[in-house]
Amino acid sequence: MYIPPYYKITDEQTMHEIIQDNSFATLFSQNQGMPHATHLPLLFNEEKTHLCGHFARPNPQWRDIERQTVLAVFHGPHCYISPSWYETHQTVPTWNYVTAHVYGTVELVHDEQELRESLRQLVDYYEAQDSGYKLDDVDETYVAGLSKGVQGFRIAITKIEAKAKLSQNHSEERRGLVINELEKISQTNEQQIAALMREGIHK
Repeated sequence: MYIPPYYKITDEQTMHEIIQDNSFATLFSQNQGMPHATHLPLLFNEEKTHLCGHFARPNPQWRDIERQTVLAVFHGPHCYISPSWYETHQTVPTWNYVTAHVYGTVELVHDEQELRESLRQLVDYYEAQDSGYKLDDVDETYVAGLSKGVQGFRIAITKIEAKAKLSQNHSEERRGLVINELEKISQTNEQQIAALMREGIHK
């Protein structure tokens, strides 16, 4: 990923937070000599050395992915920045965004118990704390049948890159103007970018 120095995130905790807060990722690999991508949730293991997930078995991407070096892209908030918000209109539009790229090597998970535990962790992570739903409460036969339809995997992480393009290359005055205009827009992305610009996620 192209990252100018003023957009580069080097703080490991901030990178991990971007991944965890935007865990529905796009996973890129080569499948039969062609680029292939799947959109799916990926979660860290406890030590944050691996990302764990699963494919639907009919998805051909998993069939030749083992031992490949793959790229998982985690898309954070993003939005259009209008030059009409600046102190001068003699400039051009841009786009502010936050993203993290994770590179690693894929290992397929064949152990049924490990796959079941991975699915359980996925449900526990996304279910609300006050949710009454637990995967353990679902009929065992039903879950076993569903498990046969997925292929678990883990990605041994070799590199993480993260970027926060938040108008750092502009003056403080101009950044303030952008924040003020973004805060007038009710959409989630604009609100999140404004908040990140105020707190300065760039580390």
